[in-house]
Amino acid sequence: MDVSIIETSGLGDRSYLITHGGVAVAVDPQRDIDRVLALADERGARITHVLETHLHNDYVTGGLELSRALGAEYVVPAGDDVDYPRRAVADGDIVDAGPIRLEAMHTPGHTHHHMSYLLRDETGAVHGVFTGGSMLFGTTGRTDLIGADDTEELTRAQYHSVRKIAASVPADTPVYPTHGFGSFCSATPASGDESTVGEQRRTNPALTQDEQSFVDELLAGLSAYPAYYAHMGVINSEGPAPVDLTPPEPIDPGELRRRLEAGEWVVDLRSRTAFAAGHLQGAFGFELSGSFVSYFGWLYDWGAPVTLIGESPDQVADARRELVRIGVDRLTGAATGDIDQLRGGSPLRSYPVSDFRRLAEHCRTKAVAVLDVRQSHEYGSEHIPGAVNIPLHELPKRLDEVPSSTVWVHCASGYRSSIAASILDRAGHDVVLIDDDFDNAADLGLTAPPQP
Repeated sequence: MDVSIIETSGLGDRSYLITHGGVAVAVDPQRDIDRVLALADERGARITHVLETHLHNDYVTGGLELSRALGAEYVVPAGDDVDYPRRAVADGDIVDAGPIRLEAMHTPGHTHHHMSYLLRDETGAVHGVFTGGSMLFGTTGRTDLIGADDTEELTRAQYHSVRKIAASVPADTPVYPTHGFGSFCSATPASGDESTVGEQRRTNPALTQDEQSFVDELLAGLSAYPAYYAHMGVINSEGPAPVDLTPPEPIDPGELRRRLEAGEWVVDLRSRTAFAAGHLQGAFGFELSGSFVSYFGWLYDWGAPVTLIGESPDQVADARRELVRIGVDRLTGAATGDIDQLRGGSPLRSYPVSDFRRLAEHCRTKAVAVLDVRQSHEYGSEHIPGAVNIPLHELPKRLDEVPSSTVWVHCASGYRSSIAASILDRAGHDVVLIDDDFDNAADLGLTAPPQP
């Protein structure tokens, strides 16, 4: 019995392919199903079943397309209202894939109808549990995605669901969650790259705390989540269209300039320092790394046409793959190559890149306007005195609160602040991008602890 992990690090998620005796079962596949198909081919296995633990809020599923492409049985939790044929499973149902058997276990919390799946072989021996957004590594899935009126009920349900899992299998059972590797679907940051049920019994708050303490702590720790989540459940319920990974149409500098002047979504994928050194007026800077797709989706005007600027066709192709995972399909063109060739005679914009040491030097001699684009709970934990806090996802609607003088913008690592700097530059502000780790600000004595 083999369980292969398919990482989607940009979204902090994992999909799985179970293979045994030439048979395969996919669990929570992402929309770009070519990765799953290639892995099954490599394993010499035929996918007979595709399972969803829940209707996902942070990505568009590839389950429907994968099942249709292969004629595989599509297994979705009973109670989830969908517009396509599927096998609806309830608590205790068995998915029989010959040498692979999966037992559905109703584990509400992340959603009302969430299912986990116990993995058994033909002898009944347990080889793992697929926990989706229920039991994660050292935490659980967040419980506020359905709505405020359901949050406390789902939080209490999550507590009991994790305990149900822990009581159902041996301590050495491997845990295979979908979320928790940087995903905003986890209630708090997960820890570790692998785990067992026994380890979770020692470390997971749902298994080490009483119910009320768990509920209070989880609710207090919930922070903002990306705005694009509002669209994912709808798309997954209706049935996503087949994925399209074909390259966007190439556009010339003249058309690129026209789109920029029209205020369209033109996104520069180059590194944050390359963008700062020279970019086209009106472009957004979203470095294609790390959490690119989460923050893109958070700030994107849903449904708007998107034009990409990249160093190469491969960079554009990588961005397209990331974007289709959250249903951003309307890519209407791309321009690649040297930015000096793409400017079409127009002057390039630029702004300085600095660090916290240079900020500290400036603060010793003059007043400096600082913008902190971390989330409010990060700011509340520790911040630079006098800094204005506008979380990145709120910035486009709060530009009037940004100081009119030159503003030094920072986050925790430089990634969010680089996006913020591009937004501010686009709006006509003079900015300095602090591309640095916030821990260095504390080491330099720039920060103050929270007030009691």
